[in-house]
Amino acid sequence: MKMMQDERVMKAVMQMMNVPGKVQTFGNEQVEKLAKAMSLATEDEVKDLKRQIRRLEEEVTRLEKEKKQAQGKA
Repeated sequence: MKMMQDERVMKAVMQMMNVPGKVQTFGNEQVEKLAKAMSLATEDEVKDLKRQIRRLEEEVTRLEKEKKQAQGKA
């Protein structure tokens, strides 16, 4: 119990708890650097592109409907 009251021990425990997150972040950064060096898309970039494609497809569908409605009125 006395050890847990020592500020140095608590600081070390807190740093140890942060290690997994730091390792994961470092690993992700290295993967991204490697992907860019090899001209590959990262998983996040692919997700963003898919999202953008879906929005554009929805926009095309909306515009086609508007065009049909305009032609029907003419």
